[in-house]
Amino acid sequence: MAKLNIIMVSFVVLVVANSCIPSLAVEENEPKRLWDQCVVKISPKCALNIISQIFGNGVVSIPCCQELVQEGKECHDTLVKYIADRPSLIGNESKYLQKRDEVWTHCVSVSKALSPA
Repeated sequence: MAKLNIIMVSFVVLVVANSCIPSLAVEENEPKRLWDQCVVKISPKCALNIISQIFGNGVVSIPCCQELVQEGKECHDTLVKYIADRPSLIGNESKYLQKRDEVWTHCVSVSKALSPA
């Protein structure tokens, strides 16, 4: 649980830093334009909800699944990869990327089921 709290705090710090000091929030190899466009597409509550499932034992809520699908797969993939590349997480990166893909697939199916035909 402590590791999840550190991850969530790190993500919030990244979001705040990106908002206030964009040059500090993104490493040079990170596509800055995509980062800037993606971070603002999802609410902090849902970002934490999604992170808690990928990096912990949480479950993504239906409204957050809908936000995630609206955010888009490229944004989701990029942001999770960015977090999974942290030195404290890199040892389990393949596990986190698999969970990222599972969350995406689940959220797409939930969103399709809820959308009017």
